[in-house]
Amino acid sequence: MATSVIVIGAGVVGAATAWSLAREGASVLLLEAFERGHDRGSSHGATRIFRHGYAEQDYVELSVRALQGWKELERATGRTLLDATGALDHGDPAALKAIAAAQDAAGLPYERLTAAEAEVRWPGLRFEEHVLFSPGGGRLRAADAVESLLDAAERAGAQLRFGARVTAVDESGDGVTVTAGDDAHTADAVVVAAGSWTPLLLRPWLAANGVELPTVRVTEEQPAHFPLLPGPADTESAWPSFVHHPTRDGVAGAYGLLTPGEGVKVGFHGVGPEIDPDARDRSIDPDRLEQLQRYVAEWVPGVDATRPEGISCLYDSTEQEDFVLDRVGRVVIATGFSGHGFKFGPALSDVLARLALHGEKAAPRFRVAVAPPGP
Repeated sequence: MATSVIVIGAGVVGAATAWSLAREGASVLLLEAFERGHDRGSSHGATRIFRHGYAEQDYVELSVRALQGWKELERATGRTLLDATGALDHGDPAALKAIAAAQDAAGLPYERLTAAEAEVRWPGLRFEEHVLFSPGGGRLRAADAVESLLDAAERAGAQLRFGARVTAVDESGDGVTVTAGDDAHTADAVVVAAGSWTPLLLRPWLAANGVELPTVRVTEEQPAHFPLLPGPADTESAWPSFVHHPTRDGVAGAYGLLTPGEGVKVGFHGVGPEIDPDARDRSIDPDRLEQLQRYVAEWVPGVDATRPEGISCLYDSTEQEDFVLDRVGRVVIATGFSGHGFKFGPALSDVLARLALHGEKAAPRFRVAVAPPGP
């Protein structure tokens, strides 16, 4: 009999995991609290950055595996999901040196440029002196990617149920049972990939089992889309994805990419206030928006900084921005994606499927911890 696995959450990680499990021959039931394609979590929206630009070798390796997975999904669905625009990092020379070293170790190509050289090539941007261009980076079509993963999972045999919010996870005997409304579902294992809701759902169960989940801060981030200005940067090819590692005091770390039809999305990374994901009102803070506009006016001259369209986004972040990918008993935990997890979807799903089906040990970086004994 096939191993049965319940996946909780139909964002990029849950959808990809359902596909991976179903391809492995598991009997898969995916439960999602909201409607298909909803905008309440961290996977909504048209675009996400794809990049190999990490200083940590294991993240670079994950990005390479993810790229293979996205290409496989494109072949399986016949859809274009990744636009090869390239990816830029600029600013702190120490950060760029570490990124270059990690890409050297992985055999990935990149190009070093001065700020003046980069501004000639990409006139919509301004740069600090040190610039690194990685041609293997680009832009994921995020909404299409999630839909493609759900379609692929369903074709592989997974059952998808929407509007089924899980409120409890209980392990007993030979299985694990999840409660969603008036329904209870039992399986051999469960993967909890419910984004910002995962800590709320699992903390009581983990504490009862002597396991401590790393602190996960749920924050509301506020990037914005800015319309292109007429001129040399008024073309799609003029906009690689970009990350700014600032060295100047008072300048926050920022990222951006072009969303076709919406403008250039620019945001500060992980600076938003903590919130309850069920009490989010999505209102745009004018002070935070003004701060972003000042940054854009200086560093992104190819757009109109006076006409932002604010966006509300959720982050579920750990202190070191490392993911949590581990198994406790029959429960596999996926959380802490810290605003940079989307690109890794197909690679993370392979990790989670192996945890669920084969009980493999999680990599040390991604493990939960045994809670200290009580008094």
